[in-house]
Amino acid sequence: VRSDFSTITDHGSLGMLKLLDTSGANTKLRKNNRDIKLRVAGLSLMPDDTLCPMRNIAECKNPCLRYSGRGVFDNVVDARQAKSNFFHQDRAAFIEQLKRELINFEKLCSKNNVEPWVRLNVISDVQWELKANGSIPQSFPDIKFFDYTKLAKRLGNTPDNYDLMFSWSGAKKYQNQVDLALKTDAPISAVFHGPMPETFLGRAVVSGDNSDIENIFQPGKILGLKYKLAKGQSINPIDSVFIVNTKDADITSLNRGGAS
Repeated sequence: VRSDFSTITDHGSLGMLKLLDTSGANTKLRKNNRDIKLRVAGLSLMPDDTLCPMRNIAECKNPCLRYSGRGVFDNVVDARQAKSNFFHQDRAAFIEQLKRELINFEKLCSKNNVEPWVRLNVISDVQWELKANGSIPQSFPDIKFFDYTKLAKRLGNTPDNYDLMFSWSGAKKYQNQVDLALKTDAPISAVFHGPMPETFLGRAVVSGDNSDIENIFQPGKILGLKYKLAKGQSINPIDSVFIVNTKDADITSLNRGGAS
């Protein structure tokens, strides 16, 4: 019985908690659904220190993307928090339901002759490849999974159907993670305030704003994301170590990873 996990859904109606967004309601997922040959589903958990373990070290807690798009609406916040509570309070039941929804999503994609793609960490950083978290990618070899991560140890250590991109921050205590990521060919995303540079951290910069799935196929590149102020936030992009200020920066500082 899971009546404790009834909630206001992402669409605003009261009902049993649905974990996956398969409709493209999330704006971060919608841009990936433009390709008619595939369909993308996503899981949006409200991040916390367990579900996003590097957020304090990387100093990205305040400029977190949980505030972007529909994340400013109370019903969306409530639904995401309910999912996180479900995960924490009864992980076994959470994993059971997630797998059931993934089975249904895979069947839906097969029926419509499209490839199933899933992003399980829309705004979190859970190691879904671990047995403790259900070994989700291993359980669905015909689904392609993709995510961004701040845990460099995950890069190159996930199943073949689970592709990861690394998320940069200029926080001092986070630089060991950046150094580890640079030893791999994983794409690295970075947010820029100002003109997009040609290079960053010694790597070529390509636009990362078009499609997260396209970004997967950019090994060894920096995925340049344009800084966008989320409603209700008062973050100064010049002061944030999570955002690269290119208005006054020189190429030397950029290649060293300087944030200002």
